[in-house]
Amino acid sequence: MSEQDILLETGTNELEIIEFFVHEKQGESTYTHYFGVNVAKVLEVVEAPEGLEGSEAAAHKSFLGTIPLRDLILPVVDLSVWLGMERVKTRNEPIIVTEFNNMITGFLVSGVTQIHRVNWKDVEPPSRYVSNMATNCITGTLQIKERIVLMLDLEQVLAELDESKDIFKQDLGDFVSDQRYRALVADDSTSVREVLRRNFEQANFDVALMNDGAEAWNKLLAIKAKAQEEGKSPLDYVDVVVSDIEMPQMDGYTLTRNIKEDPVLNVLPVALFSSLISKGIEHKGEAVKADEQVTKPEFSSLTRKVVDLIRRWERPTD
Repeated sequence: MSEQDILLETGTNELEIIEFFVHEKQGESTYTHYFGVNVAKVLEVVEAPEGLEGSEAAAHKSFLGTIPLRDLILPVVDLSVWLGMERVKTRNEPIIVTEFNNMITGFLVSGVTQIHRVNWKDVEPPSRYVSNMATNCITGTLQIKERIVLMLDLEQVLAELDESKDIFKQDLGDFVSDQRYRALVADDSTSVREVLRRNFEQANFDVALMNDGAEAWNKLLAIKAKAQEEGKSPLDYVDVVVSDIEMPQMDGYTLTRNIKEDPVLNVLPVALFSSLISKGIEHKGEAVKADEQVTKPEFSSLTRKVVDLIRRWERPTD
């Protein structure tokens, strides 16, 4: 394992993104738009076969059908169509093969530039204009050299293509805790925060929602200061921290590491909740001492797992 891999695993607030682009035709002109996605979601990049076209019978106009990829039948999405762009077609266009939410999907784009290693502090929340795009698919912006790279929410793409993946239409389950708990929840997605709020309130929680890891960390520092001033434990104010992993400013791994390395806040149990979580990368959460890891399709079981975590967590004695 390289030193770079180690650094990326231990909560240094860094990530690697793969940068790609779409050539859009507007009248007689062509414009190039740059996008990025976490390398952790990318399996490989392959060349699109000749004659790959959509069908009027497709469930969504951006769906291009399936192609064979070794032992897989790979569904392919034309990202430009989903983004509402008229792509300038060229030869040897790439397909970015991704895996998240336990699904493998290919996304057709115009080209791939390179992989960049960046810090989450450099990823800015999307502006009001960008966040109000019809697709609501931009989670952040990043300046690389002279261009702006838009970070894409590929989960939103799959949710639109398959209504069963729409988080607002998922069964929240009927779990209700027989005891009232308090959760501090961090997620940069407005829609996901709303679902998490509904889930936790239904399960008998008081919920404090944070927009990203940095906001959550500042809130926890305030709780720490109050606890020390009043001679109490942070557990007198919050029972559990639930965090997404991919967030601008501070990611969930770094937030978890900060909590676990703090001599006061380390009494708090932490659950990571992300589409990135799979058996292949659970070691990253373990490296920062996360106490529970739940993949994002498991909305209906999240609150039960969090309550189980709280109940098996042994509060330190004085």
